[in-house]
Amino acid sequence: MKKRCQWVEGAFQAYLDYHDNEWGVPVHDDKVLFEFLTLEGAQAGLSWSTILKKRQGYAEAFANWDFEKVAGYDEQRIMDLLQNPNIVRNQLKVRSTVTNAKHFIQVIETYGSFDHYLWSFVDGTPINNQFKTTAEAPAKTKLSDKISKDLLKRGFKFVGSTIVYAYMQAVGLVNDHTVDCFRYQEILDLSS
Repeated sequence: MKKRCQWVEGAFQAYLDYHDNEWGVPVHDDKVLFEFLTLEGAQAGLSWSTILKKRQGYAEAFANWDFEKVAGYDEQRIMDLLQNPNIVRNQLKVRSTVTNAKHFIQVIETYGSFDHYLWSFVDGTPINNQFKTTAEAPAKTKLSDKISKDLLKRGFKFVGSTIVYAYMQAVGLVNDHTVDCFRYQEILDLSS
């Protein structure tokens, strides 16, 4: 039996799959970076399992993560989304996704890609922590504070430091798999 991070033990299959195949893998695809920025913001105040269960609903609601289409959502489309039971129907979170899509495009226009922008904060190389327990992983860091502050300055919403740190973990800017997890070395190998 594979040894996994403590936070995923006993979880349902989609959660295990997320841990085993996605969490901590360095992401360089702008579409996926937009997806996780949206999902991490949607999670605020909720469990990740809630968001995972609605992930397909989010993909359908937000044009399969086509941020250019999402940036063009009008008021009627937002009102329709607020009736959609397949996503978290929080008005601020739904509106933030549209707002963030617009700013996401602005970052791409400035940096060539959101990938270049985001990974510049770690000089293109993931931070590989060496935590023995899940409890050792911080909720935020000085780096997540810095990225959060920059995103907020650019007009992004739902990008506080704790959300940004979870985002960094999800898209592989940091490898926070515990050292005894089977994915720790696999992720380490991906980034070397």
